[in-house]
Amino acid sequence: MSSGVHVSAAELEAGLPEILRSPATDGTVELIVRRPAEGEREVLEEAVLDLAQGLVGDRWWASANSKGVPVNTGTQLTLMNARVIALIACDRERWPLAGDQLYVDLDLRPSNLPAGTRLALGSAVIEVTDEPHTGCAKFTSRFGSDAIRFVNSSAGRDLRLRGMNTRVVEPGSVRAGDTIRKL
Repeated sequence: MSSGVHVSAAELEAGLPEILRSPATDGTVELIVRRPAEGEREVLEEAVLDLAQGLVGDRWWASANSKGVPVNTGTQLTLMNARVIALIACDRERWPLAGDQLYVDLDLRPSNLPAGTRLALGSAVIEVTDEPHTGCAKFTSRFGSDAIRFVNSSAGRDLRLRGMNTRVVEPGSVRAGDTIRKL
């Protein structure tokens, strides 16, 4: 996967109405990505979600445990709206570059999914946390400065365009294509 094309600010703004049409209650898990090591991505058909590890085999667990401090489970799993990444990445092959584990067709706005909201997906349940999820230098290099400004703008944060953090509250498995449902 290469850094490829960067979408302009005008194209991003023009795509906002489609993002706002994301379902509020019953959505779809569009893509599952495991990050086994820094810079590596594995697209999975099915993943196991664990109370301690988050997405089993993802580097979050190893990274969280290597710091010698209590693990912050509030950042176990990151979800990104599939319509946002489709707009930003242009090509589905580039979606994993965003660095999130779950790409979902669901309205992620805090007004729809405030911290504490539980979501059922596959046989697992996750909970939205209040940990912020913002774009970083890697996101900028992969998708461009217009994309980072789009997701990190005041409006972008209000819509959670960069995505959100969650924790596993009921372990289980999830498959691409599964429904993700607000409980």
